[in-house]
Amino acid sequence: MRAAGLTDGERVLLYCENSVEAVVTMFGIAKDGLVAVPVNPHLAPDVLEWVVEHVGVRFTVVDGEFGEQARKVFARAGLRVNVTIPIGGPIVAGSRDFAEWIAEQPADEPSGNRHADDVWSILFTSGTTLMSKASMATHTYSYMAGFSYAMSLTRGLDYEQDLTTCTFLPILYHCGHNSTILPTILAGGTMVLGRRPDPAALADAVTTEKVTAVWAGSPAWVQQLATCGLEYDDVDLSSLTVVMFAWGSMNPGMAQDLAKACGPQVKMLEVFGQTEAMSCYRFWPDRHPGKFEKSLRGTNYVGVPNPLLAADIVDADGNSLRGRPGIAGEAVYRSPVVTAGYYGDVEATREAFRDGWFHSGDSCMYDEDGLQIMVDRFKDIVKSGGENVSSLRVEGVLVTHPDVLRAAVIGVPDPIWGEKVTAVVTVTPGREADVKGILAFARERLAGYEAPKDIVVIDRMPETVGGKIMKYKLRELFTREH
Repeated sequence: MRAAGLTDGERVLLYCENSVEAVVTMFGIAKDGLVAVPVNPHLAPDVLEWVVEHVGVRFTVVDGEFGEQARKVFARAGLRVNVTIPIGGPIVAGSRDFAEWIAEQPADEPSGNRHADDVWSILFTSGTTLMSKASMATHTYSYMAGFSYAMSLTRGLDYEQDLTTCTFLPILYHCGHNSTILPTILAGGTMVLGRRPDPAALADAVTTEKVTAVWAGSPAWVQQLATCGLEYDDVDLSSLTVVMFAWGSMNPGMAQDLAKACGPQVKMLEVFGQTEAMSCYRFWPDRHPGKFEKSLRGTNYVGVPNPLLAADIVDADGNSLRGRPGIAGEAVYRSPVVTAGYYGDVEATREAFRDGWFHSGDSCMYDEDGLQIMVDRFKDIVKSGGENVSSLRVEGVLVTHPDVLRAAVIGVPDPIWGEKVTAVVTVTPGREADVKGILAFARERLAGYEAPKDIVVIDRMPETVGGKIMKYKLRELFTREH
């Protein structure tokens, strides 16, 4: 890239899914003082055009699978495909083949000074709005995020070098390189990387490579991994010590299924953070069995911050709620592992860092022991009849019903309630949804204002590739229908 004329701080677009080549390119960008801009290759063309213009892309590396669509969008932006990683499609005309491109270059270290506070990557906050914010990560951010995750992922191993991490989730453009590749490299371990989500392939990789830690994404993916272990004789998950997940309500049987499939040494690890704050909260369900039981009944425990994160919950005036259990406020953070700001958006950066803390946008509260409970994303709280309803709490109750596989609770505009608590569900395979029965089940376990007024059954949730349900799409759909 230096040979192509790039200078310090210039942006390199990675239009790729997972691959060794893409990971190597990210490290090269970081080492050479450039800035990596990995983006979801499934972005709509107009959003991709906006991204390219917003950050001022100078150089592009593209998977062959996405070459043609990239070429068209880049042409409109005055760019071209510079390098093709030949996976899933041919070399884009006029670009260089990845292996050929690097073969002619020297293997010595890049020259020049790098500072720990230099920005090396720009990541777009995932999946909840149309034009996401561009979060800047420094070298310090990624190194220290990697170390904080290594502390957890090496749990139960004789030596940290025994760590073998595996994921089939997208980690280039969803910040997962900070929680999978970097901690594994910093521990001296082995990274097993899948191209895209595939529960059967993940189970096979765990079996073949004796994987010790998995980044599974949503609880739904954890359940699929456990199911593979229980149903197929040639799957062996007994090497696993940590299964890390986030983003949703847990099926009550997931913990038992995982233990049966893997053995008693496996521990579930729920993490709670965001692209802007990767060194985040940890909740080990086995360490807090009583609180885990509450989690299965709708109280979404996310635990305590790791040692690199100063964290608090504050009210609307910025006052700490520590020592005041049960009162919802906003989770705020101070840490070296927090975004350097939003590229090209001074106002959003200033607002996020008001009062000297990074404001997460998550509504949380303390319990009587000081553990943190996530109430909801502020934008996902349903305001119904003058009450604030936690969609996560309602979802946590609904998924305990045997007919419900997954649940997403949204607010639908209503002339009486303001917003009507509406549950969108998918059905457990082999069962039929008894909507009236599910409604009655919810009313028995929730306050009257929390219980859904409507339940809608759909075949499949709109979700990110990691399994996070995109509630904004559900809101758009049902708002139009009403």
